[in-house]
Amino acid sequence: MTRTYLAIVGIIYLLLALWCALQPTKTAGSIGFELRPGSGESEYFTVYGGLQLALGLVFLLPMVRPEFTSASLLVCLLVHASLAIMRTLSLLLFSGVANPTWYFAATEWILFLATLGFWWKNR
Repeated sequence: MTRTYLAIVGIIYLLLALWCALQPTKTAGSIGFELRPGSGESEYFTVYGGLQLALGLVFLLPMVRPEFTSASLLVCLLVHASLAIMRTLSLLLFSGVANPTWYFAATEWILFLATLGFWWKNR
């Protein structure tokens, strides 16, 4: 069950990586970024596309190497705990946050709590 959960999260991250890579202006705009030609596009493509690609692969790794399940689960827990905490702080610190950001916050908390449950069960 844990490997299946990690695979689902991994697929989500791969899809996000593709979306960011194929439609950077659209995805950046949906989160309030305005990309500058050249360097801004390169940075967004690399950081949002590249990091999400890497995370997707880390979360999918246990499907081919089951011995990596614990490590992948720990990475998943740390990533989503960090995202949930920082997102919550940002919502407290900044005004004018648009709806997509609130949806991301809810998703990050759901992923954090679900991952925490799997981690707790498997510890």
